[in-house]
Amino acid sequence: MITLALDSSSKTVGIALLEDDETLVESFFNLGVNSSILLLPAIRDVFQKAGMDAEHVDLWACTTGPGSFTGLRIGLGTLKGLALATGRPIAGVSTLEALAFNGIHSSRVICPMMDAQRNQVYTALYTAESDFSLRRIGEERLADLEAFLPRITEKALFLGDGALKNQQRIVECLPDRACFAAPHLHAVRACAVGLLGRESHRRGEILDLLTFTPRYLRLSEAEVKRLQQDQQG
Repeated sequence: MITLALDSSSKTVGIALLEDDETLVESFFNLGVNSSILLLPAIRDVFQKAGMDAEHVDLWACTTGPGSFTGLRIGLGTLKGLALATGRPIAGVSTLEALAFNGIHSSRVICPMMDAQRNQVYTALYTAESDFSLRRIGEERLADLEAFLPRITEKALFLGDGALKNQQRIVECLPDRACFAAPHLHAVRACAVGLLGRESHRRGEILDLLTFTPRYLRLSEAEVKRLQQDQQG
C-alpha cells in the first residue's frame, strides 16, 4: 500500500510517502512560512523523488487536530482535493497521537504538549504498548498547565513545543517525575502520520470527504466573538 501523509497542524510542515510500513521519501520544514506556500510544491517534489504521482497513492493520511486553525484547514483541504481527484480514501490522525509516537520506545507515560498560547497547551497522556501502538489515558484536552500537571502521578516523558516553552514550570511542578525528549523529537513527523493512518484504515476509520472537519479543541476568534454577540443580544 502506498500512503501519502502530511502534517501542517503547527509551525512545521511535513510530507512523507510510504510503501507499507517503509518510508520512501520524507520532507520536513521548520521555516515559519505559511503552509499554503509549501504544501503543493513539497508534495510534487516528494512524488518526483519517488518516481510516482498521485495515481499511485492508495491512501491519504493527515493530522486532523488539535493545532493551528489555518494550518489544519489548508492541510485537510489539500488532501480532500487530491482524494476527490483520485477516488482514494483519507485517514485522519490525531496531532497529539502523532507527536506522542516520537516517544514510542519510552517506558514512561508519554505527554505530548502543543503550545496553545494564553498559558494553555493541547495535551493528552499515552502509554506505549508492546506492539508499538499507543494507548491514550483519558481525553485530549485544552489545558491550563497549573491545573493539568498535578494530575500526572507517574514518571513522564514530555515532548512538543508546548513542553519546551514550559519546561521550567514542568520541572518545578514535577521535579522527580519529568524528563524531556531529545531536540529532534519535539515536532510531528509525517512518517508517523502515515503509519498511524494505515492503522486507522485497517480499522475501517476513514474520513467522510463531505462532512469531516478539523478537531480544534478551542473556538476560533470569530466563533468567540459571535458567541459574545449572541450573549449580549
